[in-house]
Amino acid sequence: MMRLTDYQHRYDSLHVERSDSGGLTVRMHTRGGEALWGIALNGLHRELGELFADIARDDENRVVILTATGDTFCAHMDMQAGPPETDMALMWERVHREGVALLDNLLRVPVPMIAAINGPAHIHAELPLLCDIVLAADTAEFADIAHVAGGVVPGDGVQAIWPMLLGPNRGRYFLLTGQKIGAAEALALGIVGEVLAPDALMDRARSHADRLAALPLPMLRRTRTVLTTHLRARMEAELSHGLMLEAFATLIPRA
Repeated sequence: MMRLTDYQHRYDSLHVERSDSGGLTVRMHTRGGEALWGIALNGLHRELGELFADIARDDENRVVILTATGDTFCAHMDMQAGPPETDMALMWERVHREGVALLDNLLRVPVPMIAAINGPAHIHAELPLLCDIVLAADTAEFADIAHVAGGVVPGDGVQAIWPMLLGPNRGRYFLLTGQKIGAAEALALGIVGEVLAPDALMDRARSHADRLAALPLPMLRRTRTVLTTHLRARMEAELSHGLMLEAFATLIPRA
């Protein structure tokens, strides 16, 4: 069994705290500022997957809120801290392993998850959208700028999640064009459940968390299971294969 003290201060890019009601808040950041996506050993790509596994082993967590620092959820790459590997094949072996763990462990968190999207989510926006209740600030914006625009195969889960959320044709268009979807349109499309003023976002997330945390824990756990069964099956079928194709296309010489 894991306890909060075992992992609360373990991660460089994740601030973790839990309320008396059992609501665990995970706030992404990079060196104390806005969250930047990176594949360094202490970057979000690795740490999020490991934290989700820790959360799943802590029986005192009743609800999880996922949010980020500042005015963006995750809108830019971390250009300061890179991977330690000089061999690209070795790097991709690690990235593949971490990429599978990232989404697999998120979906195996055994209690309801609430996303509080505090601003633009241009990189791995699928992470908050895999939560059970998705709240967005009216400044939020969704895009996938980390793949096709940079010559990278969108194979690390986005290829499954966005066509599922938007429909097959709109989802492929979104991934291939780098289209940006604002908060109001996201609400109309059913991508998010509520759009709020930025200063009301966390209060609303905590309100949902407190309401859910008051329910019986076995009910919360079984509810999370039924709500994620089809998502976990889809990731099992598509995630590892997609990541291998992403790695393969990156490693072969460019034409």
